[in-house]
Amino acid sequence: MTMENSSLTFEQAMEKLEKVVGKLEQGDVPLEEAIAMFQEGMKLSKFCHERLQQVDKQMAQVLTEDGEIVPFRVAEENTE
Repeated sequence: MTMENSSLTFEQAMEKLEKVVGKLEQGDVPLEEAIAMFQEGMKLSKFCHERLQQVDKQMAQVLTEDGEIVPFRVAEENTE
């Protein structure tokens, strides 16, 4: 298994990660293959985590008009 980060979408990485986890959970994988699969899974996990962090930063900037990063707060409705 090899991972090409530059052409991989978040969804593709998650799908591959789920397959790796599923195979490892079955437990009938030879040790050397399991180690390689685990390493690939860690790379996929890191890729997904980093991508989510990027999206989080982008969303924080989009939510403010001037581009200043501020904590996101949901405006409460006035029920009067």
